[in-house]
Amino acid sequence: MVTFIVALIILVVGFFTYGRLVEKIFGIEPERKTPALTKTDGVDFVPMAPWRIFLVQFLNIAGLGPIFGAIMGIFYGPAAFLWIVFGTIFAGGVHDYLSGMLSIRKGGASLPDIIGDELGQGTKVFMRVLSLVLLILLTTTFLSGPATLLQGLAALGDMQLHDHTIPIIWVLIIFGYYALATVLPVDKLIGRFYPIFGGILLFMGLGIMVVMLGWHSAEMPEVFDGLHNRQTNGLPLFPMMFVSIACGAISGFHGTQSPIMARCCTNERQGRWIFYGAMVAEGILALIWAAAAGTFFADPEKGLYGIDGLQAFAAQHPGENIAALVIDKVSRSWLGTVGGILAIIGVIAAPITSGDTALRSARLIVADFLKWDQRPIPRRLMIAVPLFLCVFGMVFVDFNVVWRYFAWTNQTLAVFTLWAGTVWLYKKGQSAPSGQSKDTKYRYGYLVAMVPALFMTMVCSSYILIAPEGLNIAPEYRWIGYAIAGVVTLGCLCGFGMWAKKVKSER
Repeated sequence: MVTFIVALIILVVGFFTYGRLVEKIFGIEPERKTPALTKTDGVDFVPMAPWRIFLVQFLNIAGLGPIFGAIMGIFYGPAAFLWIVFGTIFAGGVHDYLSGMLSIRKGGASLPDIIGDELGQGTKVFMRVLSLVLLILLTTTFLSGPATLLQGLAALGDMQLHDHTIPIIWVLIIFGYYALATVLPVDKLIGRFYPIFGGILLFMGLGIMVVMLGWHSAEMPEVFDGLHNRQTNGLPLFPMMFVSIACGAISGFHGTQSPIMARCCTNERQGRWIFYGAMVAEGILALIWAAAAGTFFADPEKGLYGIDGLQAFAAQHPGENIAALVIDKVSRSWLGTVGGILAIIGVIAAPITSGDTALRSARLIVADFLKWDQRPIPRRLMIAVPLFLCVFGMVFVDFNVVWRYFAWTNQTLAVFTLWAGTVWLYKKGQSAPSGQSKDTKYRYGYLVAMVPALFMTMVCSSYILIAPEGLNIAPEYRWIGYAIAGVVTLGCLCGFGMWAKKVKSER
C-alpha cells in the first residue's frame, strides 16, 4: 500500500512541477492564434472546449495500453510501479506535450511531418511508413481486444480461427463503428460522446482503487519486496518490461493522437493540461491496474502472495488473453455485477475509441502527404477504405503476436518523436534572445527530451535484439545485444553532438 500511495502522490506532484518546467522550456505564446482558429474547416480543425479536449485526448491515448500493458508489466514485479511513475513524468509527459505543442506551432501538422521537419526529409518518409504500420497494428489490437471482452459480456457466437477464438460478430460491429468515426467530422461522434466514455473510464478506475485500498491493501506488492525480475518465462526485465508497459509510461502512439486534438485547441495555455495532464491521468490508471492485477490473486492459504498468485493464474490459462481475463475477474469481483459490467464497458470503450482515432490519424497522415482537402466525403473515403481493408485482414492474426510487434513499433516511434523534440528545443535555445540564452532552462532545456530519447533508444535497440519476436539472442549471449544497443545509443548521442556543434558554429 505504501508503494502505491507514494507513487500516486509523485505522479500528481510531477504534473504540477515537472510539467510546468517543460511548459516554461517550450515557451508558450498565449496570444498566438492556434490552427483551430486559423484553419477552421468543420471536419478536423474544429475549436472545442478545453475540458472536452482533455477527456477526448485521455480516451484516445488510453486504449488497451495503460490497462493491458500495466497488467502484463506487473508480471515483472514491483519495478513496474517505478517505470510507470518516472516514465510518465520524465518521458511520456514530455513526449505527449511536445508532440501536441509542436503540432500547434506547425499549423496542426501530423507526427511524420513534425519529425521530418526536425530530422530531415528521409526521416519524414520513413516515419510516414512507420506511423501507418503502427496505426494499423494498433487498430487491429484495439479491435480484437474489446471484441473478446464484449463476447464475455454478451456470450455471442464466435468463430474458431488459427486455434484462437475470434468473436466475429463483435468484430464486424466495432468495425462498422470505426468506419463512421474515421470519416465523420471530429465534433460529431468523437467530440460529443468521447468525454462521457473518458469520464466513465476514470470513474471506474477510481472505483477499483477505492476497493483495493479499503479491503485488499495488505496483499499489494511493495518495492520493499525487491526489484528483481519476477517473470517466469525467462525473459529479462530490461528491456522487456519497458516495452510491455507502453502507454502507461510512454507511447509513440500518443504522438499520432496529439495532433488530432491540437487541431481543436484554442490557446497554447491549454497544452500542459491537455497533453501532459492526460498522460499523467493515464499513468494513474496504469498504476491502479498494475496494483490490482498484482493484488487480486493473492491467496495466503496457498502461500501465494500478490504477483505469485497472478503467475499461478496465468499458468492455468495458457494461450489465452490473460489481461482480458484479469480485467473481467477483478471488475466483477470487486465492483459487483453492475459495477463490474460498467467497469468492463469503460475498459472496452477505451480501446474502441483509440482504435477509431488511430484510423483517423492514419487518414490525416495520408491526406497530408497527398495534400488532399478532407472536406469532400469521397476524398475521405478514398483514403479510409484501403486502411479498413488492411486492418480487417490483420484481425485474423494471433493477437499476442500483433501486440508484441505493435509494442516495439510503438516505442520506436516514441524514440523518433523525442529526438525531434530534442532538436527543436536545442535550436530554440540557440536562437533565444541574449537574456534568455543565459538562462539555464533555455540553454539546456533540450535535455528534458534528450535524456528520455537516449534511454528509449537503448530500450528499443536492445529489445529488437533480445526479444523472441526480434533476433532472440540466447540468454548466455544477451550481453552482446546490450553492447550493440549501447553502441547505437552512443552513436545517436555523438551524432547529435556533432550536429549541435555545427549549429552553434553557424550562429
